[in-house]
Amino acid sequence: MKQSRFFRLLDNDAIAAWVFMTPAMILLGLFVIWPIAYLFYLSFTAGSFTSTGIYWVGLKNYWRLLQNPDFWQVIFNTGYFTIGSIIPSLVIPLGLAALLNSSIPLRGVLRSAYFLPSIVSLVAAGLGFRWLFQTTGPVNELLNVFNIPPIAWLGDTFWAMPVIILFSIWKQIGFNMVVFLAGLQAIPTSRYEAAELDGANSWQQFWHITLPGLQPTLIFVTITTAIFTLRSFEPVYIITGGGPLNSTNLLVYYTYQEAFAQFDFGYAAAVATLLLAVTLILVYFQLRTWGEE
Repeated sequence: MKQSRFFRLLDNDAIAAWVFMTPAMILLGLFVIWPIAYLFYLSFTAGSFTSTGIYWVGLKNYWRLLQNPDFWQVIFNTGYFTIGSIIPSLVIPLGLAALLNSSIPLRGVLRSAYFLPSIVSLVAAGLGFRWLFQTTGPVNELLNVFNIPPIAWLGDTFWAMPVIILFSIWKQIGFNMVVFLAGLQAIPTSRYEAAELDGANSWQQFWHITLPGLQPTLIFVTITTAIFTLRSFEPVYIITGGGPLNSTNLLVYYTYQEAFAQFDFGYAAAVATLLLAVTLILVYFQLRTWGEE
């Protein structure tokens, strides 16, 4: 009798939904919402998790951010890194997707090969890039073949960031290419057939059919790539360590340094809160775009 009464309660869709959602909501609250709320609280405090404890300082940490030249250098680095990564991470995968969407030999093998970097460990890939671009590494040996003097890629303030950007592009190409392939295959072939009958060439078809048809996909890829670049930590930690002279220090690595090297948890929480706010704005635009579609 009790069991049948329980099942009658589940006949109500709203109650059933809450019953099945409750475990997930509890886990979400414990491992997502509570840490975010505590991070926000921590950004208004100073001190450490020792016997001295933490104490309330209000907006002092955020005021320190505005006055700290190192923070503005990190903001510049992050903007440079993000913009430098996003544009090639859109153009190159889009070109590859358009190529692999046509009938070419070994199409399946090429798709797998281009996607392989996306599943390689960030740590292993970072060590590989560090080896490639060290002073006596293969890249400088190749330059030596053309009588070009070796470049201190990881020790030069001008060249270190392009190496990190190249790593980010290499990691993103495969994932973005697969998303673009899915977007291209969703465009009806009848549009291209009609355009051919009207005498449109390949460029006109790409400009007037492919790009408009890929608009939601382009927005999705742009936002996900921006989020990926904003949360980049492993490349900086493994390849350059934020150097030389703070030229490759990004927001996530800067937060790590302030929290676990300087033990300034309140200030680090303020930096992390700013990064979280930017990420949430990007997610909002992504969800809004997909909701409209």
